[in-house]
Parts: sequence; C-alpha cells; structure tokens
Amino acid sequence: MAETHSIWIWLAPSLLTLLLYGVGQGLVKKWISEVPPARFCLYFVVAKTIVNLGYFWTHDHPPMLDPAGRAFMSAGILAYVMDGAGWILYFLSIVHGPITIVGTLSAAYPALTILFARVFLGELLSGWQYLGVAAVIGGCLGLSHAPSEPGSQPASGRWIPLAAGALVLWGAAQTVVKYAYGLPQASEANLSVYNTIGGVLTLGVYGWLGGRRGTHSLGEWTRSFLPMGMMAAGDLGVIIATKTGPVSLVAPITGAYPMVTLAFAALVLRERITRLQAVCIALILAGLTLTP
Repeated sequence: MAETHSIWIWLAPSLLTLLLYGVGQGLVKKWISEVPPARFCLYFVVAKTIVNLGYFWTHDHPPMLDPAGRAFMSAGILAYVMDGAGWILYFLSIVHGPITIVGTLSAAYPALTILFARVFLGELLSGWQYLGVAAVIGGCLGLSHAPSEPGSQPASGRWIPLAAGALVLWGAAQTVVKYAYGLPQASEANLSVYNTIGGVLTLGVYGWLGGRRGTHSLGEWTRSFLPMGMMAAGDLGVIIATKTGPVSLVAPITGAYPMVTLAFAALVLRERITRLQAVCIALILAGLTLTP
C-alpha cells in the first residue's frame, strides 16, 4: 500500500501534465494562425512567471541565496536555459523544414532522456517498463507523423541540425533536472524560479525580439495566455514529478501529450482520427499501463 502511494506522488503530476500539455497544444493549434510563434514565446514567459512564482511563494523552500544551494541553482538554471534554447531551435527548424518531419523528430526526445539517465544517472527500469516506454515513444512518433504535401520539399538542409539540436537539448535538460535534485538544498519551489529565469533568458529574449511589435489586443492575450498558462502549469508538474519519480518514466509519460492533443482536435476542432492514429493512441495507452 505504501509503495502504491509513493508511485502516485510522481505519477499523478505526470498524468496531470500530460493533460495540460495536450490541451494547451490543442489550443495553440486552434489559434496559431492568429498569434505569431515568437509572441507565443513572450506570453509563455509571462505565464511561467505567474505560475512558478505563485508556487514558490506558497510553498516552503530553503533560502535561494544560501551558499550551500549554489550548485543546485546553477544546475537548475542551466537545465532551463537548455530547455528554452531547445524551443527556439524547434521554432527555427519549423521555418526551414517540413513540420511533419520536424514534429516526428521532436517527439523522440524522451528516448534520449532515457539514454542520458541510464548513462549519467544510472537509472534502470524493469523489462516491462522498458517495453511500456518503447510503446509510448513509438505511439508518439506515429501520432506526430503526417504525410507531406505532394511536391513539398524543405528549402534547405538547415532544419536538420536545428531539429537535432532541439532533441538533444530537451533530453539533456530533463536529465540535468533529475541530477540537480541530488544536490544539497534541492527544492522544487526554488527550481520553479530557475525555470522562470531560464525561460526569460531564452524564450523571453526570443519573444521580445520577434514578438513585441504589433497590436497586443485583449483577445490575443486570451488566446495566447490560456494555452501558455496550461503549458507553464505542465512544466511545473514535470518539476514536481521529477523530484521523486524516475526521469526515465516521467519523460515518456509527460511527452505523450500528442495523444491528448489529437483527442482535443477530434472533439473540439472536429478533425478526423485516422486508423493509424487510433492504433497509436491504443499503443500509448498500453504503454502507460506498463510504465509505473
């Protein structure tokens, strides 16, 4: 009974993050034609600041400037600078390459997280858990893939290193977060602030340079802040789940959000689910039952 309770300490925020990421991405999909990506980044940082500082001020935490916690601070900020840089590379790769291929590649970052966690953190899973993780990642890859438009070709090969860089940065960022939790004065409340700092230094700068111009209407704020608030809350869920759960499981579970996005698109946007997508959803659900 105690073991089951300990599993839910990290599994519950992981599943909540799965829902928040999925619906948030669905809303982005709905409104992306009305709000430029750089401006989404700008609003994302605003949402991060509100959500993370709200969590920070309402939870106990060690002093952030305590010398004993400097290593944790450095690792935390580094992790979220890498995470934000990964998002920037992802957006740039979309500009230079086919979104269908870029999206499929980016969905594989949990595989790198598992590899990094095995090599650098010594995390080991059971055979059934590895099978579940493989099913989740395989299902996400299938959901992220879509046939290219006839005759469509990327303008250049610049998207390949950009997309690959995003993949490596995202996988490394989650691994560094788990490593940071093993350092003195580790605290998820403090880490939420470092998440904000890393976002400001990367997404904030990118969003300010590319998204501050133009009219910022109330309608745009609503259409932007609602999904970005969900994504920011999802990031906080990952921070909480990673503290007690193995990152080799947290990463693929939270990374399975395309399943929720697809359901949102079918129910709200009235998009049709193909047979392949239905099979991928079933594969992800089966994998999720094996990972805890």
